[in-house]
Amino acid sequence: MDDLFAHSLLVVTGKGGVGKSTVAAALGLAASRRGLRTIVVEVSAREDISRALAANTTGVYTELAVSNGLHHISIDPQRAMEEYLRERLPMGVLAALLSRSRLFTALTAATPGMRELLTIGKVWELAQSERRTPGAKPYDLVVLDAPATGQGLAMLQAPRTFASVARVGPVANQGRAVASFLADPLRTAVLAVSTAEEMPVSETLQLRSQLREELGRDLVLVVVNAVVPHRFTDGHRRALRAAPPSPAQHAALFLANWARYQRAQIARLQRGLQGVALVKLPFMFQSALDPAALELLSRELEP
Repeated sequence: MDDLFAHSLLVVTGKGGVGKSTVAAALGLAASRRGLRTIVVEVSAREDISRALAANTTGVYTELAVSNGLHHISIDPQRAMEEYLRERLPMGVLAALLSRSRLFTALTAATPGMRELLTIGKVWELAQSERRTPGAKPYDLVVLDAPATGQGLAMLQAPRTFASVARVGPVANQGRAVASFLADPLRTAVLAVSTAEEMPVSETLQLRSQLREELGRDLVLVVVNAVVPHRFTDGHRRALRAAPPSPAQHAALFLANWARYQRAQIARLQRGLQGVALVKLPFMFQSALDPAALELLSRELEP
């Protein structure tokens, strides 16, 4: 964790539904507990993390203090575009008019990668020691709850792509600055979240391969979420199968088989992730996470 929290930006991605938001929130809690001024970032105007942390007000494009040292923001690409235009155009009124133009908005939406570029550009701004947002304080750590694997990878690629296409001008300059920041292993770390299931494991291994081939980066950590306790040996499983049927017997045998399946998938993940650290988080037997559950998970992340 010391090495992980030495970065300025942690990008948390993985297959949809594996608990990326949960892990991002837990990382934010762990970092803030160590005295780091931390912000957890959601994208596409989502607020799953703020609800889980029991924040009382909306964090859509607002840097909201959730607890001591921990903040939250949800980035809306439209608002990111408006902010960018206000900075680049000499007249704030002109920027507001242009950002609200249906034609301009349609062209932006139709440009491949533009939403990703605007979003990651704002994330980059949050991670700077000198913020361009008037009056904003710097953060020690930014934790990005990135989109699912494919879109998350596209978000990391967008600045370099736009910089190479534009070549000159403000878009190219910012693209190069953001791309350089994302490519620096001392400043940016990419984490993957998986569950101990066949498809999430396969997608995590594919993500690692794509990161290495397309961006020259590697995962620094894989978090395996929702791991059930391994309480039964093979002998126990045989005894359970031979026991008289009952609700308790069915439940115990189900848990034993589930844990065995998860162990096989974790072993498969470890074989494909040689050189990458792996951390396991326990399965939480509740329908929705609350601040107490997130606090528990955040402590599980630490040695």
